[in-house]
Amino acid sequence: MRGTPYIGRLAFGLRTPRMHRLGVDVSGQVEAVGRKVTRFTPGDAVFGACRGAFAEYACAPESTVAMKPGNVTFAAAAAVNVSALTALQGLRDRGHVQPGQKVLINGAAGGVGTFAVQIAKALGAEVTGVCSTKNVAMVRSLGADRVVDYTQEDFTKNGRRYDVILDAIGNHSFSARKRVLNPKGVCLMVGGPSGQWIDPLPSVIKALFLSRFASQTFVMYIMTPRHADLNTMRDLMSAGTVMSVIDRHYALNEVPQAIEYLEAGHARGKIVVDIALEESDNRR
Repeated sequence: MRGTPYIGRLAFGLRTPRMHRLGVDVSGQVEAVGRKVTRFTPGDAVFGACRGAFAEYACAPESTVAMKPGNVTFAAAAAVNVSALTALQGLRDRGHVQPGQKVLINGAAGGVGTFAVQIAKALGAEVTGVCSTKNVAMVRSLGADRVVDYTQEDFTKNGRRYDVILDAIGNHSFSARKRVLNPKGVCLMVGGPSGQWIDPLPSVIKALFLSRFASQTFVMYIMTPRHADLNTMRDLMSAGTVMSVIDRHYALNEVPQAIEYLEAGHARGKIVVDIALEESDNRR
């Protein structure tokens, strides 16, 4: 949205964004369908992805949405797509998490992290979450077996080792993360320090290069939209195994304030733009 790091403008537009409609995650009721659509009919409650989700009406391909569980609100379902699928595909497909393995989530109170803690537990792992003091109780309530308060303890220096690390923060060096991975461990890099020009690319490239000389594996990936994975999340939410953590709700005319709050980096879980809210009812 800000066009930073600047190197990203090569893909997303040099002077102005190629995509002018903000919002990707969405949930709502089907108003109309194309003549070749077979999965949905008007009136169905769905969630998933589209372009221009910050709107009263949004258009999505049939393959990028799934039926919303009846026991999950539209707001909770809207928070799922990118963050939950990033966590699911990383832990299940890239990390190959198995029951009994030790998994650490760095950034456990964030959008990806809150889903990652729950999904790792659903996969049978022993989960450690890393977050700030104010979020310790919340992360523990999501099922984390152990919570590290990074203001009091550095997880790379406490002697514990893990089979899989999902790192949504990227605030440690390659050597520090390597030190806490088991010999055949996997580090999933889904975040990093932001910068004006090329960050976080240098630290990511360095980790990927150096991992070629180590027994551990470092993986950088971007979520791939998959209808089957949306169905997986639907089943997990329907069973009550996974839930969305929502920090704040904003009305549609408050999108600028929502973006400013998100960019400040202090959101717990997700924030949601809800077109049903009036401005006076927000942040509930």
